Amino acid sequence: MNSNSVILPVHNAQQWLDECLMSVLKQDFEGTMELSVFNDASKDQSMTIIEKWKMNLEDSGIPVVIGGHDSPSPRGVGYSKNQAIIQSTGSYLCFLDSDDVMMPQRVRLQYEAAVQYPTSIVGCQVRRDPPDSTERYTRWINQLAPDQLLTQVFTSHGPTVIMPTWFCSRAWFFHVGPFDEGGKGVPEDLLFFYEHLRKGGGVFRVDHSLLLYRYHLYAATHSVLEMTIWTHRVHFLEEQALPGWESFTIWNAGKQGRRLYRSLSAASRRKVVAFCDVDENKIKKGFYCHEDSQERPKPQVPILHFRAAQPPFVICVKLDLTGGEFEDNLKSLHLQEGRDFIHFS
Repeated sequence: MNSNSVILPVHNAQQWLDECLMSVLKQDFEGTMELSVFNDASKDQSMTIIEKWKMNLEDSGIPVVIGGHDSPSPRGVGYSKNQAIIQSTGSYLCFLDSDDVMMPQRVRLQYEAAVQYPTSIVGCQVRRDPPDSTERYTRWINQLAPDQLLTQVFTSHGPTVIMPTWFCSRAWFFHVGPFDEGGKGVPEDLLFFYEHLRKGGGVFRVDHSLLLYRYHLYAATHSVLEMTIWTHRVHFLEEQALPGWESFTIWNAGKQGRRLYRSLSAASRRKVVAFCDVDENKIKKGFYCHEDSQERPKPQVPILHFRAAQPPFVICVKLDLTGGEFEDNLKSLHLQEGRDFIHFS
């Protein structure tokens, strides 16, 4: 049987580590499993806690590899994950964040899926702590349909299976990776996910809640600027989706739709035949004029009612926020996600 390495980057995680490491010990996987910890310049008691757990884990047959550095400042999540992977030996990699807790069946169920889907990133459903911290996001993570794991990769939510639930083969990881090591402010998981999709990788979710996914102010996610992610997303949309369309409509003549239009390259902007909306005031204006355009005359893009607009659509309306009205409107057009429309918001 192939072996699994649990990949655990650590930076000042003392308040969560006991629970996190206990969840490694409690795995019901019966094959070979090791824990690979990389300490990224922690200044708290993280290393003392890890050394204490090393004996417990090794007594239970789970070898622990520990690496790290004690420079004045951390090198970041991408670097730490890469180092933890390099020092590990397993044929499969199970990613774990130091503030999260695995359910006992996580490694077993995700390993079974990863063997079946060797070029996929395998994720799982999650339970959020505190439960009401990110309700829309958590619902999205847990309820995407299997085909939406590939059609909703352009949204602001990021990867359709979230990084702390990732599980994949070592061979596939090195085919795609490593992670970007730019450090603080770099969305290394998003960049890896995009590269994975470029290389034809699949996305699979085990439909069991296998991770307690913590939300708190110290999470590394909060250091990434929305503008950084926006720029990467627009670039990926232009690279992966728009070349297949001769023209398209932006669904939302408001702020988000106009922002997307302005962010596109000149070649992509020329493909925008219209905006569409339900807001009569916007539709009455008749068109949107791109004031900053260098073109003469400045482009004027028609604003239509959504029923008068032509697919395909890039949708800049946030799901779940209109009491179902937007979703009903979209359903009434009988379109196919991925081919006739793409969610961008």
